[in-house]
Amino acid sequence: MTLPKLTLVLGGAASGKSAFAENLILRASDCPTYIATAQVYDDEMAQKVARHRDMRGTSWHTIEEPVEVAAAMRTAPSGQPVLIDCATLWLTNLILGDFDVAAYSKILLEAAASTKNPVVIVSNEVGQGIVPDNALARQFRNAQGILNQQIALQAELVVAVMAGLPLSLKGPLP
Repeated sequence: MTLPKLTLVLGGAASGKSAFAENLILRASDCPTYIATAQVYDDEMAQKVARHRDMRGTSWHTIEEPVEVAAAMRTAPSGQPVLIDCATLWLTNLILGDFDVAAYSKILLEAAASTKNPVVIVSNEVGQGIVPDNALARQFRNAQGILNQQIALQAELVVAVMAGLPLSLKGPLP
């Protein structure tokens, strides 16, 4: 199977978006690159990361990179698909680290456009809930919405996953 140049997989928390994205990539390659953006700050997150690592198994080349995702993307073997999981945690890292979100987003999109590797980006859809009650949460929600729109505009395939079921928003499902 041939993957599109850029795919965006959106969904809510625990919607099955990561599993869908991983299966999509594994149908195209047996040695893909996984860029993990999570940072472990507590036992719960450590367990979640361990579960994801165990589910992936040993066939993935994993790069743990919470901020410099574009640079990590450039280290992937040429022609092999890259999974970025996830843009939501990456954006959180940028905001909490006081990085320039617009500049880093531009660099990420440029890297995705210029790489010879197919790229799949997993991201949370956060705009369907209530308006957050604090400024930081509203800043994050707005930044996530903008980032998702920017990635979707550039992507050839955009898939929403709900209850483990994929729905194509742009492009045909493979």
